Amino acid sequence: MSFPRYIVMGVSGCGKTSIGMAFAEAIGAGFIDGDDLHPEANVKKMARGEPLNDADRRPWLAEVAAQFRKSQDGLVIGCSALRRKYRDWLRDGAGGKIVFLHLSGTRDVIAERMRARKDHFMPLSLLDSQFSALEPPQADELSVTVDIDQSITDIVSDLTQKIEGIHV
Repeated sequence: MSFPRYIVMGVSGCGKTSIGMAFAEAIGAGFIDGDDLHPEANVKKMARGEPLNDADRRPWLAEVAAQFRKSQDGLVIGCSALRRKYRDWLRDGAGGKIVFLHLSGTRDVIAERMRARKDHFMPLSLLDSQFSALEPPQADELSVTVDIDQSITDIVSDLTQKIEGIHV
């Protein structure tokens, strides 16, 4: 049996957690914040303003993928998945299809949201490195993209409408 599996992706501050939770509720799936799966060393590195490298990300992405293998129901995970190779690692590790929900926004919109949030380890100083690393999903990837410059309700509505045509 196959269950719908989604990764809400994008740069830091785009709304992966709040939108991911609302989307999961709308489709009756569980939600996991991928930030909670980072090893402590990754969190400390980012908190110091140092971007992660591939060696830092690999075990974290393996743990994100493992959550899909463990799940017996639909699951939504918030995870940056910025590069194609990271999404490939996630697909390979999950052992099945994943739909990537790309939350797209301008640097200005996202910077404003990052300034407004409290108690998050990712500093605004790393936003440019996030945009530099971002490789939006390509046509051959199972994905949808939505503009985040709208309400959470409208974003979730947009996502649910766009996934109707995708066969997971």
